[in-house]
This record gives sequence, C-alpha cells and structure tokens, in this order.
Amino acid sequence: MYGTKSKIDLAFEYQSQVAVLRPSIHSRRANLTVKFQDLYGFTVEGNVDDVNVLNEVREKVRQQGRVWWALEASKGANWYLQTTIGQGSALTSSLKFSAMANAITLKKLIRKGIPPVLRPKIWFSLSGAAKKKSTVPDSYYDDLTKAVEGKVTPATRQIDHDLPRTFPGHPWLDTPEGHAALRRVLVAYSFRDSDVGYCQGLNYVAALLLLVMKTEEDAFWMLAVLLENVLVNDCYTNNLSGCHVEQRVFKDLLSKKCPRIATHLEALEFDVSLVTTEWFLCLFSKSLPSETALRVWDVIFYEGAKVIFNVALAIFKVPVV
Repeated sequence: MYGTKSKIDLAFEYQSQVAVLRPSIHSRRANLTVKFQDLYGFTVEGNVDDVNVLNEVREKVRQQGRVWWALEASKGANWYLQTTIGQGSALTSSLKFSAMANAITLKKLIRKGIPPVLRPKIWFSLSGAAKKKSTVPDSYYDDLTKAVEGKVTPATRQIDHDLPRTFPGHPWLDTPEGHAALRRVLVAYSFRDSDVGYCQGLNYVAALLLLVMKTEEDAFWMLAVLLENVLVNDCYTNNLSGCHVEQRVFKDLLSKKCPRIATHLEALEFDVSLVTTEWFLCLFSKSLPSETALRVWDVIFYEGAKVIFNVALAIFKVPVV
C-alpha cells in the first residue's frame, strides 16, 4: 500500500501533518465563538480571547467603582457637585482649593468610567437635566404625554416606523412594552420642541437613555438637556444644518490631525461623512458596543460635544490588524 516507504519515513510524514490534522490551541480558541449579554441586555459576540479582554476591562471598571464609593464615603454622596469655583470678576477671590481639586478629580474619574450603578444619578446631576427639570412643575412629563396621546403628526408617523428597527432583538426594547416606553419619550419631546420634532437617530439615543436611566421621565429630561444644552444647535432639525457644519469641521480636523489618512481617503474619493454622520447623530450607539458607547457618553455629559470629535478621530487612528 505504501510502496517502499519505511515506518520511519511514514512517521515523519504523519508528524508533518499534525499541524493540519490538529490545529493549535490558539487557532481553536480564535475560531471558538462565544455569545453573551452585556450589562444592558445587548448580545455580544466574540472569540475566547475577546471575552478575556472584556473581563479584564470589566475588572478595571470594578476597581474604578471602588474609588467612587470611597469618595462617596469620605466626601459625602454629592461630593461631585461641589465643583463650583466662582464666576466672572470674583473668580480669583472666590477660588477654593477644595472645589478645584474636586473638579480635577471628577474629570479624571469620569474619563476612566462611571460605575453603572452610579451612572443615572451622576448623569442627571452633572448634565444639567436635574436643573432643567426643576424649572417646570413636577407633573410636566405626565401632563405632556397625556396631552399628546392619540395625536398624529409627521413626527409620530416616523417614530412608529422606526420603533421596530431600534435595536431589534433586544430583550426589552424590542417588545411591546419597550416600544411603548420609547414612543412616549420620543413623541413627548417632538411636541416639546417642534423645531426638532423627530429625526432618525434620536430613536437609538433615547433607547440607550431608557436603558441607563430606568425611568421614562429621567430619559426624557436627559434627551432634552442633550439636545438643548450639550450638543451643537440644529443637529437634529429638518435640514440637519448643525450636523452638516460638524461634518465639515471634522473633515478639516481629520486633515490637520491625521493628514496621511485624510490624503488616502481623498485618493479613494471616499467621503468620510458617509460614516461619521451616523456616529454624530447616534452618538456612537450603533457603531460601538453599549458599554463602550456609554463610557463615551460619560465624558460627553460632563465635557460637551467636543468629545464626539475626539472619539471619531481616535477611531480613525486605530491601527487595522
């Protein structure tokens, strides 16, 4: 059967085929796909090594959380609100070292990530949503939702069309209960600000706010402060004028900070706005894993819209492997 081949020759021949017949443990791990749900109910898929990296990141987040809890214990539950250091001409005289130290500490902690259990409270306070809510009667949201119930506008028709397409497959958002909650938040805001009404992309933003804030009313006020105070004006109006301005600014920024990448994309005749428009309108909620997107939102709610440009630049700088 084997002709004149000796047993030794056959042994060497079989040995050379071991790598093919029995892939290495590293290649088997790379091909082993694991699926699980993250903290916010989204399905995450990756190989074993990806999961190990994610677990390492989560452990760092837990360590960061212990720092937050230690500060809560030593400085008080609302220590992060004690960051006002004076305004105007009285700045020098009213400058307090403790307030400035708190502000610096807070900025560093937020950039490293807010613990998920503290996120709703800290977002609501630092973003200005709590202050905005305090300017109206306590029943404002309930009265608004009741007043607009059953009314049909172009905005409500588009909202109804987009609800089933908002994070399909999510265990809560893609249910009648989730659709109803998201619809109430979006419809209520469309009547609060008729200039914005509803724009595609807001459904993803509002959905993620619902998952974090837990209540419709808090999600509504977070959406309000985001559109009215944090982001650039006119980003979500009918002509998206603010978003178009952002795209032109980002193209110039990309050319300045990443000239080689910008030149390469121009040679390919590729318009970056085809990708970045979704990033800016959805605030990375569709393009990044939820836990990563929310780390970005942590910083946006404290430092403002400039963070979107920095994150977009960082994504273009990520080396392709």
